[in-house]
Amino acid sequence: MLIIAEKINIMSKTIGPAMRERNAKPIQDLALAEVAGGSRCLDLNLGPATKDGPAMMEWLVKTVQEAVDDSIQLCLDTKNLEAMEAGLKVVTKHKPMINSTNADEDVLDKYMPMAATFDADIIALAMTSAGIPRDCNERLVNAATIMGKAMEHGVGLERIYLDPLVLPIGVAQMDAMEVVETIRQFQMLNDPPMKSVVGLSNIYNGTPKDLHTRFGYTFMTMLAAAGLTAAIADSLDKELMAVVKTVEVLKNEMLYAASYLDDILGAKAEA
Repeated sequence: MLIIAEKINIMSKTIGPAMRERNAKPIQDLALAEVAGGSRCLDLNLGPATKDGPAMMEWLVKTVQEAVDDSIQLCLDTKNLEAMEAGLKVVTKHKPMINSTNADEDVLDKYMPMAATFDADIIALAMTSAGIPRDCNERLVNAATIMGKAMEHGVGLERIYLDPLVLPIGVAQMDAMEVVETIRQFQMLNDPPMKSVVGLSNIYNGTPKDLHTRFGYTFMTMLAAAGLTAAIADSLDKELMAVVKTVEVLKNEMLYAASYLDDILGAKAEA
């Protein structure tokens, strides 16, 4: 499973000031730590980026690329289209990822040409501006719209990561299983199966902190069993990354060895 590391974010109390001050070291140190934790894709989140967006995204992409090797994908995350394009222009090491569009046709007509031009993967939320999808069926209808627009603009369906939109367990408890079923159904929309992604922390937003790991790890296991391809999550969370690797072993996607978690949790102490 692809883990898209989530912590290089303008809202962070430490990383946000570093972005604004063009202080590379904290950002590069975090990027390297996220890669060491097991992530192969780093989310660079500028949010709305209403002030100095294009220049900041260009600087951020160049800064992170200097620190990581060529195999690491960069996921550019902003609502500012000019900032998105500025960042995409300077990605040189790996095909980039766009985070994100939704199923509104006018929005897709802006993002899909950009994905085609820069040969980028793209995350697409299976929702529209009309509101949050009520169930699996509405998500599938929105996914079909996304797929149609991708083909219209020459974006291969293998480049699309469908996001069913995870809602917090505290406000939409019944929706959790709708998301699991949607992940299962996404794979039936195409051959080869469509890719999927979730923002994992959404499931426990608003719950007490001591419940975060319980919901996060359990939901990750359920989604992985349903066929989830990727998750935006914290690759610095060793136990979460151990869950991801264990799922890969159980799904026969990774060869089992007694030492399979050593690189995450450290070698076992001698008896």
